[in-house]
Amino acid sequence: MTVNKLYQHIFVILLISCVSLSAFSQDLRMGFRRQQPNNRVVEPRAFNPGMRKIQVVKEAFISQQLSLSREQGQKFWPMYRRYQSELFEVRRLKRLNNSDAQANGADQVKRDLDYDAQLVEIRKRYNDEFMKVLPPEKVSQLIKSEREFNDELVRKLHEQNTPAP
Repeated sequence: MTVNKLYQHIFVILLISCVSLSAFSQDLRMGFRRQQPNNRVVEPRAFNPGMRKIQVVKEAFISQQLSLSREQGQKFWPMYRRYQSELFEVRRLKRLNNSDAQANGADQVKRDLDYDAQLVEIRKRYNDEFMKVLPPEKVSQLIKSEREFNDELVRKLHEQNTPAP
């Protein structure tokens, strides 16, 4: 068994264990609207252990795919976490905007397009930042690795939620 096959098996086992039904319990469904006493909405990762586990597995997968040096990792990971946090916040606002049809649909559509533009702007800005600490090949590999991870996560969730014949 090659090292890559071993990593793939470990990744799949970790992914399956992290993406259990308990990780996607009522907390996750209601979590996007959970509020602190100061009416500040809390990011689900902050209180949902299942989401935190997925983040840990995702970071491990990306680390393995990028083969970062210690110095690159020290510069990259704090930046990547800020990037993910900014994307999460805009996506959260977009979900809230689209949660109910509003009386003025044109405003709702405009806000939705504004959120899409914000997501693109965040990606562009961080792409430039990532290029300062990683070679272009690794930035390209990062994008590919994120896509692979997300595709695998969706596939595993679909398998888990599809009843056996």
